[in-house]
Amino acid sequence: MTWLDKYFGITERGSSVRAELLAGLATFLTMAYIIAVNPLILKDAGMDFGAVFVATILAAAIATFIMGAWAKWPVALAPGMGLNAYFTYAIVIGMKQPWQVALGAVFLSGVLAMVLSLTGLREWIINAIPKALKLGIGAGIGLFLAIIGLRGAGVVVDHPATLVGLGPITPAVLLATFGFIAMIVLDKLRVPGAIVIGILGVSILGWLLKAAPFAGVVGPVPSIAPTFLQLDIGGVFSAGLISVVMALLFVDFFDTAGTLTSVANISNKVGPDGKVEGIGKAVIADSSATTIGALLGTSNTTSYIESGAGIKEGGRTGLTAVTVAVLFLLCLGFAPLAESIPAFATAPALVFVACHFMRNLLDLDWEDPTEYAPAVLGAIMMPLTYSIAHGIAIAFIVYALAKLATRQFEQTTIGVLIIAGLSVLHFVFG
Repeated sequence: MTWLDKYFGITERGSSVRAELLAGLATFLTMAYIIAVNPLILKDAGMDFGAVFVATILAAAIATFIMGAWAKWPVALAPGMGLNAYFTYAIVIGMKQPWQVALGAVFLSGVLAMVLSLTGLREWIINAIPKALKLGIGAGIGLFLAIIGLRGAGVVVDHPATLVGLGPITPAVLLATFGFIAMIVLDKLRVPGAIVIGILGVSILGWLLKAAPFAGVVGPVPSIAPTFLQLDIGGVFSAGLISVVMALLFVDFFDTAGTLTSVANISNKVGPDGKVEGIGKAVIADSSATTIGALLGTSNTTSYIESGAGIKEGGRTGLTAVTVAVLFLLCLGFAPLAESIPAFATAPALVFVACHFMRNLLDLDWEDPTEYAPAVLGAIMMPLTYSIAHGIAIAFIVYALAKLATRQFEQTTIGVLIIAGLSVLHFVFG
């Protein structure tokens, strides 16, 4: 394993091959739901379920492998939740556009993201994010993970009067609670693979208690032909969907910025000057993911905040991501098993990781309201608007206005003003 250590810098990062493999498994288990959920959402757009199933796996595997083997980041990628819903319910159903044209819009947004990445503009913008907002984004993503997990377990439900409320006590809620406590105890006892053990343990209990179906182990691989290279780029221009392309670009851009920034914070990739180490390759890898996914036949492929599960397990290098990529490929033949992992098993992992992300708030300057207030507001808005991009945009607008109003011009950099301006345009035209 010496060559692995040398290539990925495993020892240098304070990790081990075993820790990286376990971290990859943890990340995979927390995001494996996308294998079934993404085809279900895109099926409503008229796309073939089996083809999207394969496209989802291949897009995730290829993009994650590039991120791990080339960029050497412990970050996994897959078709993004929210972006797939926008694809289906806004572009295809709402605007009555063929799914082939929607795929064309996704492809063009990926090309634009790649141009921004290759020119260094994307890296420059991410490095222009002030330290306070980097910390706020990290905490906000933690809160976002928490609400995804609590919602997935049925602990938090929608409420007509209060928007959200406490759900009924069901077997799924009890099993999720057991899993969360088990992860806390195992982590406290420094048991390696605490999150993985928790997810697998709860899954097995769920299957035994008939709280979740066990679909089996292996199954045939569907054909990808119905979606492969079926995008219609010309239709994007004839239908005047440039605003849609820009909307996809903006959301994907800032979702990725938030994910990579928070990952950098907790994996010690942020230097003393506030710059993120190796961010250039990471954003190029992320940009390539969307174009690859569109060619295969799925909506925007992006960096996943669930990567935090692997980082919490000790993942620090690209080997974590390469492990995730291999596990995704294995799902082509083990689809029933992958789909059998219930939401109430992965939900406690997301909430547990969310708790870890909240440590970002400790390092805020609590003596300066122009620092902590925009950061905390952005963090709060992420789960409340169910959007990382909205939270980042609001934080930047408030940060820029607060600094200008208090004449702290030296902290109101060109990068801050540009991102704040783009954020305003996002709300005006988005």
